Amino acid sequence: MSTSAKLPRTSVLFGSALLGGLIFTSCASSEQMANKAAPPIAADGAANQAIAPASESSFQKAEAAPIARSRPQLIKKAAMSLTVNSVEKTIDAVSQIINKHQGDLIGLKQQQPKNDNPRYTATIQLRIPENLLEPTLEELAKLGTVESRNITAEDVGDRLVDFQARLTNLQKTEANLQKIMDRAGSVRDVLSVAQELSNVRQTIEQIDAQLKSLQNQVVYSTITLNLEAAVSSTSPQPALGLQVKETWNNSTHSLSAFSVGLLKLGIWLIVYSPYLLIFVALVYGFRRWRRTHSPRLTQTPESTISD
Repeated sequence: MSTSAKLPRTSVLFGSALLGGLIFTSCASSEQMANKAAPPIAADGAANQAIAPASESSFQKAEAAPIARSRPQLIKKAAMSLTVNSVEKTIDAVSQIINKHQGDLIGLKQQQPKNDNPRYTATIQLRIPENLLEPTLEELAKLGTVESRNITAEDVGDRLVDFQARLTNLQKTEANLQKIMDRAGSVRDVLSVAQELSNVRQTIEQIDAQLKSLQNQVVYSTITLNLEAAVSSTSPQPALGLQVKETWNNSTHSLSAFSVGLLKLGIWLIVYSPYLLIFVALVYGFRRWRRTHSPRLTQTPESTISD
């Protein structure tokens, strides 16, 4: 009886120990699996932490980077006055400088010596590419003594942007009007749209011309160069043949002018001849009447008594 009673208790204890071991091993295996799965999560977090500073640094660099500005559109004009030894030679040297820098000669005005201004002067206007303005001025300054020099610049960037925007809008309007004109049915509608389209195209041409003029002034700078001779000079005495020729021309001109004046006077007399004849007739009649009536008026009493 005692042996049979101990056997069930031993089996129960053994079963309990076996069940507890199974539970312990299952818990340990689950913890190991959780620990193995944890590193990828940590790696992802580290990666996110590594990416975050990189993105923040790049954003800060983007904020710190300067904003690119468009180049100012300047119309530059320069003026220079030089005192030179020979104005004619300086003009030739200026022409060579213009050809060297691929510029254009706009105007040339020379003034020969006179009594009020005995010095030989000249004014030259030239156009030079904007990027060669400073080198050109330096070469011109070497031709003589610089008396004055100034440079002015006007920013027309806003005007260029305005013209370009207006031109783009007008071109879109032109395209829309062209579509409307293609769909117009009646003659009245076609004529109305055609008139509006003509006005828009005229405005486009005007704005395009102004835009090109401004762009040309930006690309090319203008230089006004004033030259003055260092030493006053007198004009040379003309030759004898030239003096005789000039005198002959003046005398013939005077004779022709006098002849034309007489011819004009004769034409005036012919036109007013009726009034002259009437005036002459009145004077003659008055004098005749005076002669016929003057003896009676001037007769004395003595001549009457003697009769």
